[in-house]
Amino acid sequence: MNKGYKKYLPFQPIRFPERTWPEKVIDRAPVWCSVDLRDGNQALVTPMNLHQKVVFFKTLVEIGFKEIEVGFPSASETEYETLRYLIDEHLIPDDVTVQVLVQARAHLIEKTFEAIRGAKNVIVHFYNSTSTLQRKVVFDTDMEGVIGIAMDAARLIRQLADKMREEYPEMNLRFEYSPESFSGTEVENAVRICDDVLEALGATPEDKTIINLPNTVELATPNCFADQVEYVATHLKHRDCAILSIHPHNDRGTATAATELGVMAGAERVEGTVFGNGERTGNCDIMNLAMNLYAQGVDPKLDFTNMNHIKRVYEECTHMHVHERHPYAGELVFTAFSGSHQDAIHKGVTYMAKTGAAHWAVPYLPIDPADLGRQYEPIIRINSQSGKGGAAFIMHRHFGYILPKQMHPEFGALIQEVCNREGRELKAEEVFRIFQREYLRVHAPYDLKRYRLFEENEKLDRVVVYFDGVLSCNGRNIQLSGRGNGPIDAFFKALRSVGITAYKFVSYSEHAISTGADSQAVSYIELSHGDETMFGVGLDHNISLSSIKGIICAINRFERRAQAEKQEK
Repeated sequence: MNKGYKKYLPFQPIRFPERTWPEKVIDRAPVWCSVDLRDGNQALVTPMNLHQKVVFFKTLVEIGFKEIEVGFPSASETEYETLRYLIDEHLIPDDVTVQVLVQARAHLIEKTFEAIRGAKNVIVHFYNSTSTLQRKVVFDTDMEGVIGIAMDAARLIRQLADKMREEYPEMNLRFEYSPESFSGTEVENAVRICDDVLEALGATPEDKTIINLPNTVELATPNCFADQVEYVATHLKHRDCAILSIHPHNDRGTATAATELGVMAGAERVEGTVFGNGERTGNCDIMNLAMNLYAQGVDPKLDFTNMNHIKRVYEECTHMHVHERHPYAGELVFTAFSGSHQDAIHKGVTYMAKTGAAHWAVPYLPIDPADLGRQYEPIIRINSQSGKGGAAFIMHRHFGYILPKQMHPEFGALIQEVCNREGRELKAEEVFRIFQREYLRVHAPYDLKRYRLFEENEKLDRVVVYFDGVLSCNGRNIQLSGRGNGPIDAFFKALRSVGITAYKFVSYSEHAISTGADSQAVSYIELSHGDETMFGVGLDHNISLSSIKGIICAINRFERRAQAEKQEK
């Protein structure tokens, strides 16, 4: 057995029995900050060009982001030019704050302040790494050394900010500090450096600084991160001077959970990317988080009602692909292939329509796909795993045919037979063609050539219906007539008059297939022959004729099956 796992040390959770976050419920959205143009962009094989960044920025604004990290202007000319273009072309709305990232190094900080000149709302976000591993391996220093780096940067930023405010008195300039690799830093040291930075920046309850806690590399289960966040939230000496923010990554695949628990633990702000793109396995997925709130009846303060458009912009700008199973956004996330799932969804949709339910109540669909602009996409798709309810749902949703429940197994079996034979998924149009072949275009051995229906009042309270017609049987015309208490009864008696007596009426249902002057009636007729039952379908502008067509269809289907069985023998 591979013993490679022995070289890894397990994460040591902090001892924090006074935690309160497990009892909390998220009942409001945090402040969202998109870092797509920075963290997301630096993780791309081909970074975005200026045009792509501008398009992406505008899309983030349309979604509703009020804080957007636009880059690291001191790191490259491209990032510098992007920020200047947004400022000089007046593309930043007055209610949107742009954020710029910079390492805690003097010459980079000075260039960053040059880059933000003229912007109305700006967050200067500076950071230095504080983890035990980074101090040992990268910087070869102790905690005092990294605190010194942060303090020098904080003092320089405050000095440059004072000058900037004198030059641009209308500028709303704010600060953010991140002890990078926070999750690998002793919590006592994280609290200490953050409090020192708050003091150096002159943070007050009226002019708060953002303290951002990055889960730079996800090292442990989400509850461990939540403990760390709540420890900082409850131990900061200057907590009232800070906005507590988190910046989770997805190395363990649990960034969404870590973020939600971090918010429960006291975080008021979240940094992430729209579809989770970022270094290694990515950042936390803000779309996922926002839609999780939405599905709990909480206003996420972001608008994803045009999900397909957002996804298209993302894919075109980043050349990344949103996976088909990506929560909420993936092509297949609202699609059911399983028969039991399809049946439950079909019943849920029917229940909603019948009851006018005020709250969403469709099994397997946590939210209404229409809320994301996906009402025209297939919820149910048909393959060999599909059941009786799936085909019925397709017929109803796409073509307006409301098959009676008793008919679902019969039609579902026909569809599954084709799926098994073809070995592939069937499109909605293919399902409908099978329906037409099996029910609407069955004209042998019997075909109605002519008919006449009329009523007579035998008594004041009794109406008798008469049927006269010509029925073709294998090319031979048969004259038939009958009378009954309705069109179906009269036609059945007309059939018996010419010796067609083996079929008994079981059930009947009908509905309009369209609205307006061009509406047609569709009738579903269930007949029995011995111990077996079979459905027939009739479609006509005349409701009486649609019923008669349904009867003939059912008889023809019985006859066709009997002939096929005879040939097999």
